[in-house]
Amino acid sequence: MNIGEKIREQRILRGLTQEELASRTELSKGFISQLERNLTSPSIATLTDILQCLGMTLGEFFQDEPEEQVVFRGTDYFEKNDAELGSKVTWIIPNAQKHGMEPILLRLAPGGSTCPDHPHEGEEFGYVFRGSVDIHLGSRVYRAKKGESFYFVSDRRHYLTSRQGAEILWISSPPSF
Repeated sequence: MNIGEKIREQRILRGLTQEELASRTELSKGFISQLERNLTSPSIATLTDILQCLGMTLGEFFQDEPEEQVVFRGTDYFEKNDAELGSKVTWIIPNAQKHGMEPILLRLAPGGSTCPDHPHEGEEFGYVFRGSVDIHLGSRVYRAKKGESFYFVSDRRHYLTSRQGAEILWISSPPSF
């Protein structure tokens, strides 16, 4: 672990200058600078004082956090085929239901549809990559074609159909799939 770099990250994250951190810890700005460049090492007592000023404990500071996955590839995707409805749903962000939105890649076969979804709290957004879709909202139907997008509040019964087949990016917040 690079202690100096981590102290620097935490200081910047909290919007403090080296001078402000030095003042709060009663250390010199030069010492903080050397510490952040790993030119010197702090005693446990000094490190504890610095971390206290940063609002952290020793345990939090030294906790190794696993690397967050930011990029997802095809091998990470999860797919579900529904032959009866003529659709294929691909979750392009695995475990997205734990987040505030859930983007999926939806492929509708000609004549295919999604399961009707009952009204729920949230929003839906879609972008049509190929073909066209009919968006059924309550008793109304709207059409979106290739290159077009759609958005609606999920407070009415809703589902999609496609006469010729379609491929869309569909984002639901909160996740409902």
